[in-house]
Amino acid sequence: MTQPLTSQDRVFVLTGAGVSAESGLPTFRGADGLWRGHRVEEVATPQAFHANPELVWQFYSERRKRAATVSPNPGHRALAELERALDERFFLCTQNVDSLHEQAGSQRLVHMHGRLMQTRCSRETCHIAPFDDERLYLSRAEIPTCPQCGALLRPHICWFGEVPFAMDRIFEQLRVCTVLLTVGTSGVVEPAASFVRMARINRARAIYIGPEEPANSKFFDEVVLGKAGEVLPGLVKELSG
Repeated sequence: MTQPLTSQDRVFVLTGAGVSAESGLPTFRGADGLWRGHRVEEVATPQAFHANPELVWQFYSERRKRAATVSPNPGHRALAELERALDERFFLCTQNVDSLHEQAGSQRLVHMHGRLMQTRCSRETCHIAPFDDERLYLSRAEIPTCPQCGALLRPHICWFGEVPFAMDRIFEQLRVCTVLLTVGTSGVVEPAASFVRMARINRARAIYIGPEEPANSKFFDEVVLGKAGEVLPGLVKELSG
């Protein structure tokens, strides 16, 4: 039985690929780490986009097409329910680039690795804001250019070698949280893998939920093995008292 939250508790939730996988979205790397014979790094770096923007956009267009076919699972909905109960004492940080949390009703969240259904300018010095975009770009000729500077537009995704988004806000929320709930992550990908250690420095209680133990399991007070969609609804009820 998980200890219920008090009126003073602030909950920080970190979700990873395992939550989306339960809705039918394959994890980023896939079983063999390849996509059409390409290593994922070949389609997920700024250098890859510079060398072959068509290939990169084909990869993300396929992911957009797949993401449009799935729906939130009970795990997503349970987290949205917890947010409604806690209001401003709840914060969700997801490593996932899909919009399943939003579809389930979550509002107080950040996507540290970007948004699959958003597009932005590929020029770092250009200040045009990322915009919602569900279109598919399958050929070089279809890739649009920035209306402001003329550079090619790219997916609004944090690629290998780039700094994740909203890190200042994430670190501030880690500093003030009293409970860290981590769901469906491997505990390998940085900087997210270090969030549990940061929260523990400030004496937050740390709970992990997922089908397998994460690589950083020793830092958690409680490790609950199971699918998020099966475990989270009951855990949220326990936390809510």
